[in-house]
Amino acid sequence: MAGDSGQSTSRPQISVVVPCFGCTGTLVPLHERLTSVLERLVDSHEIVFVDDRGPQDQWPVLSEIAARDGRVRVIRMSRNFGQQIAITAGLAECNGDYAVIMDCDLQDPPEFIPNLLDAARKGFDIVYASRQMGDPAGRRLANRIYFWLMNKVAGSGADPSHGSFSLISRQVIDAYLRFKEHERHYLFILRWLGFDSVSLIYERHSRQIGKSSYTLKTLLKHSIRGFFFQSTAPLMWILWLGLACAVFSAGLGIVFIVMAFVGNPPQGFTALMTVNLIMGSIILTCIGGMGLYIARIFDTVKERPLYMIDKSDPPQT
Repeated sequence: MAGDSGQSTSRPQISVVVPCFGCTGTLVPLHERLTSVLERLVDSHEIVFVDDRGPQDQWPVLSEIAARDGRVRVIRMSRNFGQQIAITAGLAECNGDYAVIMDCDLQDPPEFIPNLLDAARKGFDIVYASRQMGDPAGRRLANRIYFWLMNKVAGSGADPSHGSFSLISRQVIDAYLRFKEHERHYLFILRWLGFDSVSLIYERHSRQIGKSSYTLKTLLKHSIRGFFFQSTAPLMWILWLGLACAVFSAGLGIVFIVMAFVGNPPQGFTALMTVNLIMGSIILTCIGGMGLYIARIFDTVKERPLYMIDKSDPPQT
């Protein structure tokens, strides 16, 4: 289906939300490929680029794209808020009946969008894209371990082959935007929401320009946040650990008392200090875990907005 380059006044049939971080070299070819696909696919569409303030200045490139194509909206965050919040900002600004979420690095092929839309038109509100290859073996292994742990802890049922590349209906968009927590994960929220869903397999391309912004440090930080703030299960683990330590301590105390009565009391400063260090470490770990939850409660009660937008093109009304 043909599309024009002017701004449509009716609701777009599909919106594409693209969080941007460190993708200056891929933005123009991404826009060209998206436009080529969407013009043949639907009568009306929009592309929403969200500049998440990466190390490269992407705004001049995004502004130029928006100036050439009236179906493009570009939003610049006031600072770097992270991919999950950038996705939320893009969904809040999009107007389509459906929204496709994809990365800006061209590892997710725009040419697969027709497959996602075709599945959605069969009655599915959420269409996941299950990726094959594309990422280094180490990254895939870390991803699988992270999702395995989260599924065991939080019972999220998330598939480690799924990424942000997906399509959701307007009903899911509106439901997603009702979530207010700052610590969020796009896929885990979709799993919580439910709705009818299906997964399609696609081949994820290798990165051609630049390198992933997810370093080992950021992946570890993301994993810790996901582990603690997607579920209260760690608090239950802390309770059971405390009970186990109490039982162990009581049993050890009984053993020492019996040994004292039979005339063979335990001796040795090393053994005593070892037990104290083990118990102290467990206590400090438990307190630290509970402290993380309390810190998030503190952040929540301040009721700060999820994000701030610096500027947009075209300007927000």
